[in-house]
Amino acid sequence: MKRRPLLAFTVMWVIGSGAASMWSGSRLMLVLAGMLMLVLVLCCLEEAGRGIMLCMLLSLSLGALYWEMHDAANVSQLSSSAASGDEMGTITGSGTIASPVEIDGDRASFRVMLREADIGESDGSALAAADPQMDAGVDEAADVQGGGAYTSGRSVKETVMVQVKLLSVDEVQVVRAWQRGDTIWLQGELQQPGEARNFDGFDYRAYLRTEKIHWIVRMNGVSQAEVAAPKSWRPGHILRWNDSIRQRLGDKLDQLYDGVHAGFMKGLVIGNRDDLDPETFREFSRLGLTHILAISGMHVAVVTGCLLFILSAMKLTRETSLTVAMWLLPLYVLLTGASPSVVRAGMMGVIGLYAAKRRLLKDGLNILSAAALIMLVWNPYYLLNVSFQLSFIVTAGLMIFVPMMMRLFSKLPAWLAGSASVTVVAQLVSFPLTIYYFNQFSLLSVAANLVLVPLISMVVLPLGMISLLLGWLWMEGAGWVARAAELINGLTFGIVEWMNAPLSFRTIWASPSFLWIVGYFGLLYGLLYLLKKRAEDLAPDSQSSDDTVPLLVPASRRGDTGATGYAPGTRGLAPPAGAGLPPVIGRLISSLMLGRFYAAGQLLERYGYRVLTMCCAGGLLLLLYSGYQSPSTHGAGVVQFLDVGQGDSILVTTPEGKFILIDGGGTLNFRKESDAWKERKDPFEVGKNVVVPLLKKRGVHQLEAVLATHFDQDHVGGLLAVIEEIPVKSIWINGTAADSSAFTAFMASAVSKRIPVYPGKAESGAWRIDKDTEVRFLAPSLPEGTGNHSLLPLIKEQNHASLVFEMEMSGGRFLFTGDTDAAAEQKLLLQQGRDRVMAKGPVDVMKVAHHGSKTSTSEAWLSAWRPKVSVISAGVNNRYGHPHPDVVHRLEESGTLIYQTNLHGEIQLRIKDGLFEARTRLTASDES
Repeated sequence: MKRRPLLAFTVMWVIGSGAASMWSGSRLMLVLAGMLMLVLVLCCLEEAGRGIMLCMLLSLSLGALYWEMHDAANVSQLSSSAASGDEMGTITGSGTIASPVEIDGDRASFRVMLREADIGESDGSALAAADPQMDAGVDEAADVQGGGAYTSGRSVKETVMVQVKLLSVDEVQVVRAWQRGDTIWLQGELQQPGEARNFDGFDYRAYLRTEKIHWIVRMNGVSQAEVAAPKSWRPGHILRWNDSIRQRLGDKLDQLYDGVHAGFMKGLVIGNRDDLDPETFREFSRLGLTHILAISGMHVAVVTGCLLFILSAMKLTRETSLTVAMWLLPLYVLLTGASPSVVRAGMMGVIGLYAAKRRLLKDGLNILSAAALIMLVWNPYYLLNVSFQLSFIVTAGLMIFVPMMMRLFSKLPAWLAGSASVTVVAQLVSFPLTIYYFNQFSLLSVAANLVLVPLISMVVLPLGMISLLLGWLWMEGAGWVARAAELINGLTFGIVEWMNAPLSFRTIWASPSFLWIVGYFGLLYGLLYLLKKRAEDLAPDSQSSDDTVPLLVPASRRGDTGATGYAPGTRGLAPPAGAGLPPVIGRLISSLMLGRFYAAGQLLERYGYRVLTMCCAGGLLLLLYSGYQSPSTHGAGVVQFLDVGQGDSILVTTPEGKFILIDGGGTLNFRKESDAWKERKDPFEVGKNVVVPLLKKRGVHQLEAVLATHFDQDHVGGLLAVIEEIPVKSIWINGTAADSSAFTAFMASAVSKRIPVYPGKAESGAWRIDKDTEVRFLAPSLPEGTGNHSLLPLIKEQNHASLVFEMEMSGGRFLFTGDTDAAAEQKLLLQQGRDRVMAKGPVDVMKVAHHGSKTSTSEAWLSAWRPKVSVISAGVNNRYGHPHPDVVHRLEESGTLIYQTNLHGEIQLRIKDGLFEARTRLTASDES
């Protein structure tokens, strides 16, 4: 703290802002009060001066206050007299396109800074006024051709997200001509962004709020917009030109590289990941290699080194070279998209070059602190950005931990020790955030980074840059360089795919708590610090190379003797208890040696290193073990009805912690072959985008069973992604085959992964999952004249053959019905005996069949089962009108309590000893 006041100030600012982002009101005040007391205690132990103490207290308070002020000002100026909550209203307005226009299939999206807007009631569809035009007095509107006029609305200044549904291929070409900085007149439907409908799900509304966007404008075709290029020069033209240059660079890379290589090189060289193959990105993500594709410190370091080498070769002086590089770095940051990671690296580069020129500042942590503080003052919401967090934490970790790790690898050759230290430290430091946000970690990640990062950063990246520059001068030579890069890329892709093949090396982690993350970093620092000190003691004559990097520096190298009056390394003096240990621990040990704790102090003095090292190592292992365990249900069973839109997906957690997934939802596709141009680069798929992330968030390491009630797309389509990503012990199906791509893909994947598949027939009897959970299949029944080993009969009408089963768990009864129809319900009651069903008493929870379709849930069915709670899984505003009003009426008449995913989002039912608790992600008034 004494040597780095800027670091202390920035850390306290971050802590204050972080506290304000997590808490508010009286709770925030209590948390801040506790933090202020803790800071005072630490300052006293460190014997920090009053100036440092006041600086830290002020920074903590200012960080929280600045966040609160900034967040309070982040409100929408738009309001709709016709819209309440998420309901739609119409908007007519004008403004400026504020971002590049991104085209993905039949959708274009971009941001617009509105200057004027009128909001009215919605008629349920986008406005369709003929030949709408902008008023001549509204921002370059004179360039818009045609008749008519735009009636000025009220003045606003707000950014909105605009999404245009493109109706034809010709409209794609029209939108391609739109650019950042163009004036736009638009009309469409005004909507609030969707919020998370599942617990732990991605909250698009919260994400856009951090971008200061509160509304989405949906337009149906380009006829609802008029766009004009700006008439005069504005400062915003710099970004417009930058977009054009990025587009031209991307086009040049498209000319040089083929297929998947083009998208990969765009991401690597210019930071444009729009054309990166989604599957390639996922393969890199599984191994923790996505940082390669994000322009960051590695790229800035390569560019800075190349610039300084070229300028030196041009015989420029050192000062001139540093000045030129310092002015060119911001242009590179802008050219690569200015993500938080590259902004951080660019700012550090500029500050470092300036410091090198003036011979002022040589401490990397101070440079990093300055960059973080500037960015957070500019935009406090950067603190919530994953890229920002990873960039700064990993960079700080490398500065602090690499010198410690180098000591541990001192017996290796210098080049290998340096590479290994950087790789291991980067993985250790990024690990908590990786599992928090992505919930997976590959045991081969360290090896993959150790092998591939040097290959890509030192060979492929330079080759890509050379080919791009050479492509403007000598296309044939650039092609030769590109072919060499493609050969290495092919090798890289092969290694990545080979490493990802076995599921046994992928580990799944539930998102840890904030305290877990803090504990991890504390124990990691303590362990590495103690191991480094131990290595230094074993080699007392060696000199450490970490003079400016560690946060804690021995007193002899600070120029003082510290609180104990002892400087490590001083000869001829007997060190007091705790000498050489971290200062705070050393003082505590010294205190223990006074009075009655003298004996304990002697033991700690003698075995202090070993004891503390073992405690840190043991604590870290215990922390990792506890973090890897799935969240405990404390002996309760939990049934989670996931909101997957128009489909079914139910996750069951048994009291003993086993997981069962019933259906996996699925994305319905009604697109014709002639509409192939509408296909998205990475189409939304329920299993991949919703179910799998939720399973990982909840720490599902393995599924005891997957039950596919039938093979309709909205039930089994998402299961393909599930069995590709999550280990599955067994699969239960309805004992039929279907003539559909969903059935073929699902069964082929199950066979390739050697997952046993069982038919769930009424004749199968009871299946005991654990001592508190038992499943009994009720339908379908085997056709007459068939045996258990017959080939699966091909059934076209899968709803009628749905798997229906009863589950008893922890004293409660659940009935799962798939999409069974009234005829199948009647058949089941005849086979089971209606009187026997009724004799067992009311079922506690029933999953309503077929999303509440009028073809199911007959009165006879309800009167037989008499459910206390009924759950309907249906999509919001689905095209089928589910649930049908008649079904809802019948359920209400039966006296059952009704939950609906289209109204309540995810529905969780917790049961223990026959007692139920329910919670929903949304209330009915939150319906989107």
